[in-house]
Amino acid sequence: MEKTAQQFESVIIQCREVFVKKMKDYSFAWRILRTPSLTDQIYIKANRIRSIESKGVNKVDEGNIPEFIGIINYSVMALVQLELGIAEEDDLDEKTGMELYNKYIYEARDLMLNKNHDYDEAWRNMRVSSLTDIILMKLLRVKQIEDNDGKTSVSEGLDANYFDIINYAVFALIQLQEEQG
Repeated sequence: MEKTAQQFESVIIQCREVFVKKMKDYSFAWRILRTPSLTDQIYIKANRIRSIESKGVNKVDEGNIPEFIGIINYSVMALVQLELGIAEEDDLDEKTGMELYNKYIYEARDLMLNKNHDYDEAWRNMRVSSLTDIILMKLLRVKQIEDNDGKTSVSEGLDANYFDIINYAVFALIQLQEEQG
């Protein structure tokens, strides 16, 4: 599992780099988005991945890796929105934004390591397409919970689903990187 922790960190370095670059371009404009809007952004990315996987070709010169990175970063944004609520304007400074980013990324990592222990790294024997499908299923669950005003009877809440989405996207990126050698 030490290898997985190292691979997780390697993936997150890439994701954080993209997040920082986007922050420099756009600041924290996403703070005005409602959580369902972020869910829809994640859905668009996951659906594009599934479409490319199904068709075997893409017409936009961007593969699946940037989309999985986007899924991770948008999921972190959604977790921030769940904690802070929606802002009327860009209200975060760089230091606070990065502290929040790291807080949620490392909560996801800790959850992943605990689940990995219990599931004995079963994800390593899964196909990337299955990971994509699970992300889409989680998004449909999130949409249903959002439509129910965040209430669940016996199921995990929105945050648990976003954490799972982060981790499934990390697993997909690890597998894609291993395929590339």
